Amino acid sequence: LAANKQPCMKKPSPKVLETTKAPGHIRLNKLISQAGICPRRKADTLIQAGHITVNGQKITTLGYQVRPNDTIKYKNQILEPERPTYILLNKPKDYITTATDPQGRKTVLDLVKQATPAKVYPVGRLDRNTTGLLLLTNDGQLAQKLTHPSKQIKKIYEVTLAQPIQAADLKAIQDGIRLTDGIVQVDEIAIASPDQKVLGITIHIGKNRIIRRLFEHLGYQITKLDRVLYASLTKKTLPRGKWRFLTAQEIRHLKYLT
Repeated sequence: LAANKQPCMKKPSPKVLETTKAPGHIRLNKLISQAGICPRRKADTLIQAGHITVNGQKITTLGYQVRPNDTIKYKNQILEPERPTYILLNKPKDYITTATDPQGRKTVLDLVKQATPAKVYPVGRLDRNTTGLLLLTNDGQLAQKLTHPSKQIKKIYEVTLAQPIQAADLKAIQDGIRLTDGIVQVDEIAIASPDQKVLGITIHIGKNRIIRRLFEHLGYQITKLDRVLYASLTKKTLPRGKWRFLTAQEIRHLKYLT
């Protein structure tokens, strides 16, 4: 029987696109992201849908690598990688966090237009009347990670109410409040003024207008809402309406958090 045994034959591996990086080459999805079009995962969708051409040829294969002299286009726009740019803004009131506004209102991009020629976009949102820290970048991959719920990025807000908060409502917030889209659970809440109108709230939830909705549900009017910390970034030495570039250390720490 032993003499009749056949050696075990390995099944051939499926063919995959060679992705070993040659000098100067870059993955197509990474270049699309660096050009400020979208994060890498969405870039893969654009590639598979046939929206990207390299030297006039449609490319639909994931993992495709482009050379320095290749011409890459999306919707007839030539794509070139931008230098990653990271800007921290202390947002004032009456600015909206979109790239453009059909109603002609002021946007946060108006405040940083002199900072860089790169196409930077806000990471997350602050509503028009909310002030405080806002990160803008063309690093689509980092932006996607910072806003993903699984990363639980910490944010601290200073909330000013029109009337003092009641002890029962403070406890209710600590225990969790059920809204129409689920239970809101803050990480921490504390009274920050003797008149009990100013509160500090630590939260990682990224739902739209979540702080305002929380207090509106309890019958409180917010007169001021200010984000004082985002991830590991603070407003120290950054006046309202001003911006600065992140330091190399701050960028490294953001990437560590994600």
